[in-house]
Amino acid sequence: MLLRYFYDSKLAHASYLVGCQVTGEAIVIDPGRDIEPYLAAVKAEGLWLAAATETHIHADFVSGARELAERAKVRLYLSDEGDANWKYEYVHNYPHTLLKDGDTFNVGNIRFEVCHTPGHTPEHLSFLITDTAGANQPMGIFSGDFVFVGDVGRPDLLEKAVGAAGAAEVGARQMFRSLQRFKTLPDYLQLWPAHGAGSACGKALGAVPSSTVGYEKMFNVALSHTDEATFIRALLEGQPEPPKYFAQMKRLNKIGPPVLAGLPQPEHLPFNRLDALLAEAALVVDTRPVAAFATGHLPGTINIPHDNSFTNWAGWLLSYDQPFYLIADSPAMSQIVRDLTSIGLDNIGGYFDLSVLDAWRKAGDPLQHYEVATPDQIAGQVAAGQVTVVDVRQNDEWQTGHIPNAKHIMLGYLPERLAEIPTDKPVVVQCRSGARSAIAASILQAGGVPRVINLLGGIKAWDAAGLPVER
Repeated sequence: MLLRYFYDSKLAHASYLVGCQVTGEAIVIDPGRDIEPYLAAVKAEGLWLAAATETHIHADFVSGARELAERAKVRLYLSDEGDANWKYEYVHNYPHTLLKDGDTFNVGNIRFEVCHTPGHTPEHLSFLITDTAGANQPMGIFSGDFVFVGDVGRPDLLEKAVGAAGAAEVGARQMFRSLQRFKTLPDYLQLWPAHGAGSACGKALGAVPSSTVGYEKMFNVALSHTDEATFIRALLEGQPEPPKYFAQMKRLNKIGPPVLAGLPQPEHLPFNRLDALLAEAALVVDTRPVAAFATGHLPGTINIPHDNSFTNWAGWLLSYDQPFYLIADSPAMSQIVRDLTSIGLDNIGGYFDLSVLDAWRKAGDPLQHYEVATPDQIAGQVAAGQVTVVDVRQNDEWQTGHIPNAKHIMLGYLPERLAEIPTDKPVVVQCRSGARSAIAASILQAGGVPRVINLLGGIKAWDAAGLPVER
């Protein structure tokens, strides 16, 4: 048996290729939308891609299952568990097998045993796999978003992201029961989850890519609970705010995302298009690093740096209904497009390369910038009420402590709440370390706030300087 691991660090998403080296057949588990890495891997290994499966209808990325069915002609093995609201609507257009608890299927000599493990979602499956060429017992479990390294899947996404009232507690109860079944599995089984640290599908995922069932029984806190009510309270408490785009992902992956047939190639736009776009208030996103944007950028643009948080904040802040435009270094565009389309942001109107900044200056128009300040530099003005402090962290972070008299607006909701921010005095934006608040500073400035200051080092630096924190 061949096992290959693929990891998208921006999505904290793990997918897998399992191949039978006897028959040459292979299957992808929980594929991402860009299927080229899987196609390249089977070619390199001398295999052929026979099938694809996924553990559930994903909320945090666009599934590649339909893309594989359309382009690679694979058979789809998908869940038929859960109620009528959580059925795959596109699957009947392709060769497929719908799966229920206890079903088995083979890819070559590799046997997959289907386990219904609801909790994170009603239709969630996990797969026990056995290489029957040399064993009659499973060697591991693909657990999807059921059990992670050090955590379990959050049960509140359907309620918070999709609006299914009461789903969080129902899911938590299902998760408790699913975990009782998990505890009966042999300790030696390897555990291969669909996410790692940084994913919003749980609250405390480990950074180690895999584990064993026995290790998780011993050290995964979620598995330590024996009382259902206590478990439910602990599981639902402190879950991070789910990104707004999760609802869009659920819908797309249920009905079937558009088939890309390769990454889109956005138009490379000339400088003379820029004035008209800015005049009509089109959304133009500068993807440069925070420091470069702060010292000089085009008025009206916002900054979402192309780093490991890019996909998350693009999903929060960009529209799925209107085109948006990019300012980016041309060599980075292929990866930027891959990252955006991985969460269904296909509506890229075009991009400008970095030469537009010099062209703007040469045309006689000044670049805009925003101020930065250390806690010591700004503390006196904060204490005297001469500035408005806006804290853009998550709600659970805010509750652990915040700057006195600060206003709390989580970054993802800032564009729709700009009217709440007074503009009669400077606005200091702050997060944990200064990265999210830099994005916020760009949004405030583009939204017309005349003087914006980003707090360097965030509340960590503020607290370390011995300045007051309200807890």
